[in-house]
Amino acid sequence: MLTDKSALPLSGVRVLDLSRVLAGPWCAMVLGDLGAEVIKVEHPERGDDTRDWGMRVGSTETAYFNSVNRNKRSVCLDLKTPEGKEIARELIRKSDVVIQNFKFGDIERLGLGYDDLKEEQPKLIFCSITGYDRTGPEAARPGYDLVIQGESGLMALNGEPTQPPLKFGVAAVDMMTGMYAAQGVLAALYEREKSGKGRHIGMALFDCGLMITAYYGLEALLRGNDPPRFGNAHPSIMPYGVYEAADGPLVVAVGNNGQFIRFCTDVIDRPDIAADERFKTNLARTAHRDELMPEIKRELARRQRKDLLERMSKVGIPCGEVAGLHEALTSQRAVDGGLVKDMPHPVVGSTPVLASPYRFDGERLPVRSAPPCLGEGTEDVLQDLLGLSKEKLAGLKERGVV
Repeated sequence: MLTDKSALPLSGVRVLDLSRVLAGPWCAMVLGDLGAEVIKVEHPERGDDTRDWGMRVGSTETAYFNSVNRNKRSVCLDLKTPEGKEIARELIRKSDVVIQNFKFGDIERLGLGYDDLKEEQPKLIFCSITGYDRTGPEAARPGYDLVIQGESGLMALNGEPTQPPLKFGVAAVDMMTGMYAAQGVLAALYEREKSGKGRHIGMALFDCGLMITAYYGLEALLRGNDPPRFGNAHPSIMPYGVYEAADGPLVVAVGNNGQFIRFCTDVIDRPDIAADERFKTNLARTAHRDELMPEIKRELARRQRKDLLERMSKVGIPCGEVAGLHEALTSQRAVDGGLVKDMPHPVVGSTPVLASPYRFDGERLPVRSAPPCLGEGTEDVLQDLLGLSKEKLAGLKERGVV
């Protein structure tokens, strides 16, 4: 059973999360979801910046913080103090993986950079997340998701053609960088089983931002200029996007020519469209998008959404309603899938937490612990892992180290 901690894929792996905000914490949360023990180090007074972003939960958490810090313990430590740095060094000695996204050069100034650690800990896996290439001329520039969305061309491909450049609704670059970083850590852990050696993994937000452009990016290179923006439509598949029925929006995803024929004949009762040479193949349909789109919109707008969804489902055409965010999170589909968990909270009683998307052998990986209150694990972790006495901890607290 996956409720048994030892049954989780990364059971026995310890991760020290020295990162903050989103990309680094997301990487650490993924590893925690997979079973790693994750210790999050935060400043004793302010904690992670995101504890002050978005809707408040309890006294030290927010919805933003909680979205990226499940399955972790929080240890408060002032790394600018000699004692704080030494405790951090001791925690690193007890860890398999370190994740950090300090400003350029800061981790080295603390004496906690990879070069400071690798000789003593050759098996250590050290993941550094920066805004730009650590070896390039912009290495010292701070990395912010919104800036990278602009610089990487993501805003230029998003939104309607009549709109100015549009950012994604979530911090997509940060999130994808965190996922890529977690993949790098997993690869390094696998390699270490064979080689016995660790790695220094470097991830840059800008690099990951370019990767997200995917087929849009390759088309831009082939064209020699920016491809047009299509908003809720698809640049390469037609019809494929969000359309208005008589009573609300729905998604239509016609993925091949056979589906297009069924869509025309069985859904919108227009076999003449399917027979038109301009629309017989997907490449032809995208080339004649301007002629086809008005016909599709007109036919869909004449019908009720429920009828259209039933017709499309009956003949195997992917489709769905466009739900509100709260509607999606509270839908029967989400409830049945166990995607939202109510977790105990010491201040507000309970709080919702999104569950991990991973399933192993048919079971969703568990949310073992809710996102932590600031410093909730300081005493337990430092006592159990480092053997610090209560008296030593009391002295450190008095001096503001923990």
